[in-house]
Amino acid sequence: MPLTIQKQLSVFLENKPGVLQRLCESFAKQKININALSVSDTVDHAVVRMIVSDPTKALHLLEEHGVLVVETDVLALQMPDKPGALSQMAEKLSKAKVNIEYAYGTAGTGKGQKSLMIVRVSDLEKARKVLAK
Repeated sequence: MPLTIQKQLSVFLENKPGVLQRLCESFAKQKININALSVSDTVDHAVVRMIVSDPTKALHLLEEHGVLVVETDVLALQMPDKPGALSQMAEKLSKAKVNIEYAYGTAGTGKGQKSLMIVRVSDLEKARKVLAK
């Protein structure tokens, strides 16, 4: 299971039409690619978690616009896109007593494709070692 530690940006946005579009447009103009994305909503705001091609540039851009953003280290795992792959990863972490706090991901689109899973865990280094085996 190839894995890396990535910088995730958690952005707090107003939960109304057009706000996410403007964020994406700003990134596109600066040639920042969004590689993974998760949006969770509440009544008055949304938490947008993302992995981007240039987190430092994205962080500065967001801060320049007064947007609240938090940077977090997460695991990015390339996994086989097949039944049971996520179960195997979760089992390894469970046996090592590492909690999955949240996760989001993508799926491959064809035979032999890999999926990308972004995982926030209770112990990053322990999880990295367990999953690297």
